[in-house]
Amino acid sequence: MVSRTSRRSVVAIGAGGLALSLALVGCSAGGSDSDSESGSATLSYLVDNQESTVKTAEALAKAFTEKNPDITVDVETRPQGADGDNVIKTRLATGEMSDVFAYNSGSLLEALTPQSTLVDLSGEAWADKLDKNFINSVGGDDGLYGVPMGQAMAGAVLYNKAIYEELGLEIPTTWEEFLSNSEAIKASGKAAPIVQTYGDTWTSQLFVLGDFNNVLAEDPDWAEKYTNNKAKYVDQPATAGFEHLQEAFEDQLFNEDFASATYADGVTMVATGAGAQYPMLTFAASQLMTTNPEAKDAVGAFPLPGPDADTNGLTVWMPGAVYIPKSTEGAKLEAAKKFVEWLVTPESCDIQSETTSPQGPFVVEGCDLPDDVPAIVSDLQPYFDDEKTNLALEFLSPIKGPALEQITVAVGSGITSAAEGAAQYDEDVKKQAQQLGIEGW
Repeated sequence: MVSRTSRRSVVAIGAGGLALSLALVGCSAGGSDSDSESGSATLSYLVDNQESTVKTAEALAKAFTEKNPDITVDVETRPQGADGDNVIKTRLATGEMSDVFAYNSGSLLEALTPQSTLVDLSGEAWADKLDKNFINSVGGDDGLYGVPMGQAMAGAVLYNKAIYEELGLEIPTTWEEFLSNSEAIKASGKAAPIVQTYGDTWTSQLFVLGDFNNVLAEDPDWAEKYTNNKAKYVDQPATAGFEHLQEAFEDQLFNEDFASATYADGVTMVATGAGAQYPMLTFAASQLMTTNPEAKDAVGAFPLPGPDADTNGLTVWMPGAVYIPKSTEGAKLEAAKKFVEWLVTPESCDIQSETTSPQGPFVVEGCDLPDDVPAIVSDLQPYFDDEKTNLALEFLSPIKGPALEQITVAVGSGITSAAEGAAQYDEDVKKQAQQLGIEGW
């Protein structure tokens, strides 16, 4: 569920969004002109109607056509949200999908039954250039159905580098070290040790969502067990995220206005030094550059640590992807394959960086971030280089209960205990699993 949807449901964040209505895009679906004798083709490329998405798509189409004048790429749009999701599913079902299209990666992709609707790209020469986590989010052992569009992001701890330097603090690699740093910040009186912003309830989820790297480090099969109703949040290792949230509240490590502060407030607090640490998704780099660009190099990021320094790493959300439907055939299929191959080149990645602010590292070998990205983004690269990353749960399981943000607000406010919150969430996900018709629930 981490599509790049609204921030209100954080874990529907990672992947490519959804765009304009069926009426606006139906006319050219699968109907682009092609000339098999000349080898020329006109491709329709369907993306969501978010302004930044369209801007990037048009820049990519223009650059590709300049390099390949025999192929024209026409950008179409669809709505975001549920309406756009329905456009995708309807057009795939009727065989009227555009020649290439952008959509979510991760568990939401399964709803498209990619094995029967999408072209398998696993045999292409460039396939081994992709990050293994991305490959797992768009196929895995049964194929490779998409190429990345954009960058990955992480559930991490944003931190004020000056405060860490003034107090002589090291980047923590265990939860105990993180608490020790927080207590040192509290004792100094320099800043709120840990920022929480329950004025935007979705932000309360990071202690749980960002901890998933640590869950998988202890039990690599946890996501599969969870999907099959064999693992619960009330049990370790998954309950640790709830326990950490309760512990930080009880130790009075939050900012005084945690109940009313907003996401934008939280980013500004870390930027200005009013807050020292803020568990958050790294798309906050965009917010930082909007409200506090002077702090571009002053705010860094590190993983939300768990019990073991040896397995310290990032919980990551993969970017959305671009797919080729099986309805694309003949000369257009060859042109579409050429287009998606070009999308995983450094030239394409550079255009993506220029048109949309990076939120994390690229997941394509040879694609580098610009030198001037915020430290929030550049600090993540070593963890990707060293393969110290694990996918967020929503890329491994379709089950995410809708009440998590309300439950974590209650735990983080001292209203509900960690054990009670975890039990409530187990009931919440049970309802959703039953609605999805998943066996074993």
